[in-house]
Amino acid sequence: MDVFYSSGVWFAELLQRSLPGLESFWLWMTFLGDPRCVFIIYFPLAYFLLDQKVGVKVLWLGLISEWLNLVFKWFLFGERPFWWMFESGFSKKGVDFPRQFPSSCETGPGSPSGHCMITGAALWPVVTALTTQLSQHSKSWLVKILPFQVYLLLLLAIGLSRLFILAHFPHQVLAGILTGISLGWLLEPRVPLGRGLHFYLWTSLSLLLGSMTIYWTLIVLGIDLSWSINLATKWCANPEWIRMETRPFASLSRDVATAFGLGFAFHSSSYTQLKCEKPRWSQRAWCAILALVLLHFLSDVAQPQNVALWYGLNFVKYATFPWVVIGLLPRVVQAVTSKGTPSHKE
Repeated sequence: MDVFYSSGVWFAELLQRSLPGLESFWLWMTFLGDPRCVFIIYFPLAYFLLDQKVGVKVLWLGLISEWLNLVFKWFLFGERPFWWMFESGFSKKGVDFPRQFPSSCETGPGSPSGHCMITGAALWPVVTALTTQLSQHSKSWLVKILPFQVYLLLLLAIGLSRLFILAHFPHQVLAGILTGISLGWLLEPRVPLGRGLHFYLWTSLSLLLGSMTIYWTLIVLGIDLSWSINLATKWCANPEWIRMETRPFASLSRDVATAFGLGFAFHSSSYTQLKCEKPRWSQRAWCAILALVLLHFLSDVAQPQNVALWYGLNFVKYATFPWVVIGLLPRVVQAVTSKGTPSHKE
């Protein structure tokens, strides 16, 4: 593997030296590929601006693929360039190139790339929905495949950004892209829509128990699953760049909470009263804008230093997000904008 690792570091250095003016672009791309964006950006945008079912598919594929990515990383391990280059002796601490960035210091194993895998799976329903809509308005095959072209270019840009900041090696990025596309294609037709509350609760519990069973089994077998956290802490250029949200169990709490919250959102009184309503475009646009602002604020607020408290608050926040999007905001926007306006039934 040293051949793959050393060539990956060389390629990262080449990107940093050859394209110094694109640093802001690569950092923006790695932000767009952050799995957190699936929950606070892509889900509400798809839900309000495309179709409610598409939005739910984005959220469901995001949480399932993120859980699978966690399990894959436990089994595949996978070094990250920002620590391997020093651990292996390939570089010495204090060298100028390749450089680390605040987004470099992820604490989980590196294989496969979660940014590419989770984003690739979650955005697959958006691509297929846009392709279907374009096919109804154009006979040109170039127009029909435009969403897939943009989708692949986005994944490629996200992958290159992960190489640029020393978060992944090329083979990890490629594995993430291929796995994400495969999961999107396989799981989209199987997304549960309109299921009972008990289904979502059992899904949430199954994700938690399944991951904990795998975790403790590996621990009993003598495998140290904290190895990546120790290396990230040791070799990160700035200790402040080590973030709790990059730890493996942060993604687990997010996925378990989202599945839990999705069930209650679908069975809330607000959703039940409004599910037959067809909001106007202006209402949907306001819902999308408010969702982006509110979810971003809630995701960043309350970041305690205590680990147990951080995980607890993280669970509460992500369990609330589906209800905010599905139940709360449509109800509020309708109440504010529809005074004296007759409802539109589907």
